[in-house]
Amino acid sequence: MSKKSSAINIIWLSMVLIATATAAYTGRMEHVTRAIFSSAKSAVTLAIGMVGPMALWFGAMKVVEAGGLMRIVARAISPVMKHLFPDVPTDHPAMSAIIMNMAANALGLTNAATPMGLKAMKELDTLNPEKGTATNAMCLFLAINTSNVALLPLGVITIRAVAGATNPAAILLPSFIATACSTMVAIIAAKLLQGRDPITKAATQKADNSGTSKSSDGTLDKSINTVFDELIPPGTIGKWFVILLIGLFLGGVATRLSQGNLPSPLEPQFYNSLSNWLMPMLLCFLLLFGFFKGAKVYETLTEGGKEGFNIAIRIIPFMVAIFVAIGMFRESGALEIFIKILNPITSLIGMPAEALQVALLRPLSGSGSFGIMAEIVNKEPDSFLSFLVSTMQGSTETTFYVLAVYFGSVSIKSTRHALPAGLCADAAGAIAAVFICRLMF
Repeated sequence: MSKKSSAINIIWLSMVLIATATAAYTGRMEHVTRAIFSSAKSAVTLAIGMVGPMALWFGAMKVVEAGGLMRIVARAISPVMKHLFPDVPTDHPAMSAIIMNMAANALGLTNAATPMGLKAMKELDTLNPEKGTATNAMCLFLAINTSNVALLPLGVITIRAVAGATNPAAILLPSFIATACSTMVAIIAAKLLQGRDPITKAATQKADNSGTSKSSDGTLDKSINTVFDELIPPGTIGKWFVILLIGLFLGGVATRLSQGNLPSPLEPQFYNSLSNWLMPMLLCFLLLFGFFKGAKVYETLTEGGKEGFNIAIRIIPFMVAIFVAIGMFRESGALEIFIKILNPITSLIGMPAEALQVALLRPLSGSGSFGIMAEIVNKEPDSFLSFLVSTMQGSTETTFYVLAVYFGSVSIKSTRHALPAGLCADAAGAIAAVFICRLMF
């Protein structure tokens, strides 16, 4: 019996063909041609730019993995996670990496969330008996990522603050509600579409029965087995030195607060400052945890960095394919035509045409939708349209980009139901944003 083509194959090819056909009527074939080369170049440039952050955060994840934090976190919320991901053993490193990724996404720390998510996908692939085909756990994890569980959409709030919105953080509650709705839809859709996956279940049961879990390189996961024999806790001088530095940091914070040097939540600089403070604090926390547990911080970080480097290079072909299709689709005028067709339908639920642009572009291009959102906010920072597009931007995700990067990192060709589940989540987030904003504005 022949296998059906996956959704990503059909959609990707359709976007390329529709873009070419549309350009023949709109006379924008030159724009499409330029988009092919510029999009391919942008994909490679972005992927190369990810090498450094990927190496850093993969290394940091390796440090806390060696220190045992991953296992502690996984066990702390295992009652919930084991119901969401029944095919993943509780003590497997994939489970804790998934949790760390969700936490980083919730805090709006995209630069840290992506490497953690790729780490989770790589570990999930160790449970995959059919390489190249996404498992149920992979599809669910990607669907949850595309639903963008965000507590602090800092980038959007910063744009609103700079534009002079009266209350830049007003989108926090509606964004949370909208993203909660999209996440619930993502989980339900993934569960309904997954069907039976007896191969994965059999492989998981085999792993459970053996009492061991494998890491991404096929060896026993150090955070669960032999790593504690290699830990060398710091001496008294080392501990007190770090404690002194922590005290100096807290003293610096107190000094800046007392002098009024830190911006208040009413100032435009506050949310950008919050993001700037969270990132180094998270990195220091991860490294210090490993340090106090006795991990060889520098050696472990550089070892983990090698994994991040290799994955960043591996995803380039997948990103090129997605970026080219999206670039062609936008430049041909097909997206504008699609918006005009859908506008009479979406207007029935109170979604303006300008907001529809953001809703449709968001799954395709994060930078594109962000640019439209920023333009609207700058023109009318306190309008309903500005409020709505800000909420949409903060409660949805670039589904095609996430799919290309995450699945590309482990060379997944058959994405199964991941894309339909992710698109369902995007639609739910956009619709929920309209209703919530209508009620709260």
